[in-house]
Amino acid sequence: MDYAIIVEELTKRFGRFTAVDSISFEVKKGEIFGFLGANGAGKTTAMRMLCGLSIPTSGKGSVAGFDIMNQTEYIKRNIGYMSQRFSLYEDLTVWENLRFFAAIYGIKDKEIERRGVRVLQELNFYEERNTLVKDLPLGWKQKLAFSTAIFHRPGIVFLDEPTGGVDPLTRRQFWELIYQTADSGITIFVTTHYMDEAEYCNRVSIMVNGRIEALGSPANLKQQYHAESMDNVFQQLARV
Repeated sequence: MDYAIIVEELTKRFGRFTAVDSISFEVKKGEIFGFLGANGAGKTTAMRMLCGLSIPTSGKGSVAGFDIMNQTEYIKRNIGYMSQRFSLYEDLTVWENLRFFAAIYGIKDKEIERRGVRVLQELNFYEERNTLVKDLPLGWKQKLAFSTAIFHRPGIVFLDEPTGGVDPLTRRQFWELIYQTADSGITIFVTTHYMDEAEYCNRVSIMVNGRIEALGSPANLKQQYHAESMDNVFQQLARV
């Protein structure tokens, strides 16, 4: 089995506080992997280590085939990332944002033009290409931020609470984009606090107090914990 992410006994300490405590898991290539946990559970700290933004205290792992200890720059070049607060410049237009992020990854002007037109047409944004991002509805911003995160065609994209603050219909449309992206072969690593969204993932892990307390497909976890929903699974684990 080919894996996009491999983590073994990964730990991060800040002084005497252990934020991530010896977690281990693998993410298959092309998988939609949900990384769940309450605020303070350690999932953001773990994601930062996987993205090459923070060096682990101990343990080992690889992302896109690169070591998370000493190949962080290679990791950054080969992943996409969408933050909770949107990785967009509000005072640039839709088109300018696409060009800016594409240029960071070294994509040539002609290729930016070709891909950019196609992406905006697929999103039904082409008529808005000269609109400032700050004037877009929230749901449109999220879709654009996601498109910029995968514009350079990374092997893996990390999504940090990507659907926070939008209505259920927009959330469902956003997940349709995620499915399309996974179908193209890109691995999706997503954090969310919406337990209904956990149902959309191939597998999920649930972190509690820095440790992974559950890992498996939503169906298997519901069966294991005799639960009707992932929200019920999470509530049982949160009381551990």
